[in-house]
Amino acid sequence: MGNKEYSKEKIDTFWKAFLKETNRSETAKYLEVFHFELTEKWANELLNLVLIGQKKATASSLLAYELKGERLPEVGDLSIVTDWEGVPRCVIETIVVTILPFSDITYDICKREGEDDSLESWREGHIHYFKEEGKMLGYEFSDDMPVIFEDFKVVYQV
Repeated sequence: MGNKEYSKEKIDTFWKAFLKETNRSETAKYLEVFHFELTEKWANELLNLVLIGQKKATASSLLAYELKGERLPEVGDLSIVTDWEGVPRCVIETIVVTILPFSDITYDICKREGEDDSLESWREGHIHYFKEEGKMLGYEFSDDMPVIFEDFKVVYQV
């Protein structure tokens, strides 16, 4: 998942609208603001899959969280998903968090990401992603690398 500088004003306005329209407490906080993937094309394509209800999960490297000093996702977390340009488009809520070695991910698991029609395709795309992210953050991809598999549901979208 990519992170970049976001317009605080734009995010705050979006979050306040979300809280009001979903009758949530004004004290509710979001875990993060992010876009999927490392390129504009994929960030926007994956966002679209989320918005149409096809993408209901995401996979991340546990090593990336550790190297960035970020806390792991937890059930009930709310996050704002943006497009590549940083425009907030939806709020997702984490409903299940599973940590397992990359090699243990089956098609039954990865198909919840809604991106691929085979385990081989999923593995190929994620190996590429984890190798690129690893170069940027300083970790090495391996088949037994721990992966955080996060199931989510969209609780708000514009």
